[in-house]
Amino acid sequence: MELQIVLAILGAAGVVSAFLFALKGLLDQIPDVIRSWRRVVDEARRSHSDHDPGPEGQGSPSAGIDRSR
Repeated sequence: MELQIVLAILGAAGVVSAFLFALKGLLDQIPDVIRSWRRVVDEARRSHSDHDPGPEGQGSPSAGIDRSR
C-alpha cells in the first residue's frame, strides 16, 4: 500500500514537471511570435500604403507640390 502511494506521488510529480517544462517552452516563444506578428503587420501596412492611390485615384496630398523651387 505504501509503495502505491509513493508511486502515485512520483507519477504526479513527473506529470507536473513535464507540464511545467512544456509551458515554459511555450512562454519562451511568445516574444518571438509577437515580434514576427509586428513585422507582418508593419509590412502589410507599408505595402498597402504604397499601392493605395487614395480616394478616387488621387495621389498623396504632397503629390502636386513642386519641390524644384
